[in-house]
Amino acid sequence: QHDKDLGLDELRLLIKKEIIDQVIDPKWIDPNDFETIINPGGNFIIGGPYGDSGTTGRKIVVDTYGGMGRIGGGCFSSKDPSKVDRSAAYYCRFVAKNVVAHGLADRCEVQVSYAIGMTKPLSVYINTFGTEKKSIAEIESIVERNFDFTVGNIIDELDLLRPIYRKTSNFGHFGREDKDFTWETIKKLK
Repeated sequence: QHDKDLGLDELRLLIKKEIIDQVIDPKWIDPNDFETIINPGGNFIIGGPYGDSGTTGRKIVVDTYGGMGRIGGGCFSSKDPSKVDRSAAYYCRFVAKNVVAHGLADRCEVQVSYAIGMTKPLSVYINTFGTEKKSIAEIESIVERNFDFTVGNIIDELDLLRPIYRKTSNFGHFGREDKDFTWETIKKLK
C-alpha cells in the first residue's frame, strides 16, 4: 500500500518490481523474448452489473462442443463481436476446421490468448493430437500466412456485424450448415 495515488505506468512498474521480479527467477527471462503486460486496457474500476450486463444465462459448453474441446469460460450470448469470447472462439473454429478440411491433420484444436486492450492475441497454439499430416511447424506457418487473429480482421473476415445471432440461441454455434455461420466455411489457402 502506498500513500500517494500512482499513475498507471507507475503502478505497472511497481507491480513488476515488487511482484513479478520477486516471483520469477531472472534466469527464466530472456529480455529479447519476454514482455511484461500488465492491464493493457487501463483501469477497470466499474464492475458488477454496470460493467458487465451478466445476462448470458447460458453455459458455454452447451453452445460449443459439449465438453469435447477446452473452453475458457466466457459465454458467447449477449456479447457483440468485439468481445473475443465470441469472435475469437468463432475464428478458432474457422481455423481448426480449415486445417482439417485441407488435409493438414485429422483433428485440430486452436487456442488463443488475448489481453484486454490489445488487438492481436498474446499467443496462438495449435494442437492436432498427433494426427498431423505435416509437421506442426509447417501447419503453424500455413495458419500464420492465411489467418489474421486481430479482432478487427475476425469481425471483417467472418462478417460478424450482421444480425445473425438469434439463430445461435438454439442448437449451438458450431457444426451447422447455415450460410450465416461463416466460421463453418472453408477458405482457399496460400
